[in-house]
Amino acid sequence: MSNGSIRVREYGPVDRESVVQLVAAFRVALSSLRGREGKADVSSAEGELQEYVDKMYPIFVATVGKEEQHVGYLVCKVDGDTLWAESLFVSPEFRRCGVAGMLYAMAEELAQSRGQATLYNWVHPNNDAIITFLKKRGYDVLNLIEIRRRLPEEKTGATLRVGEHDYAY
Repeated sequence: MSNGSIRVREYGPVDRESVVQLVAAFRVALSSLRGREGKADVSSAEGELQEYVDKMYPIFVATVGKEEQHVGYLVCKVDGDTLWAESLFVSPEFRRCGVAGMLYAMAEELAQSRGQATLYNWVHPNNDAIITFLKKRGYDVLNLIEIRRRLPEEKTGATLRVGEHDYAY
């Protein structure tokens, strides 16, 4: 699948070093959603990517140009008959260029080939970018919510209403 010089394909061992850097950047971006300043932790990213590989989770990468510069990735988590979009990340300078859509289309094709009608997604409630992206693709059914106790010293910044219930976030 390609869009101009953007190419999306399955992950291979040759992609490891570049994808580790993208995984580390993704974790920093997730930290910022919680109001935390994160630093790229390459060692943790290596472990996370290795875990995906060991579990044989499908991984798709997006590259650009003849040099195949890595600009994004998507990991699908296989949980029984359910396929989850585990993590999706596109380098900031390549956002709004169709990269995420191309990656997601590959994951949706995989879900369909496995007899699934949809992908499932865990999303931070304040991640407006991914929520908007998913809504444009027709993902608008709230399936489950994750509820936990407040961690010691944790400060929440918002209250969300789901049905008749309010939750700290």
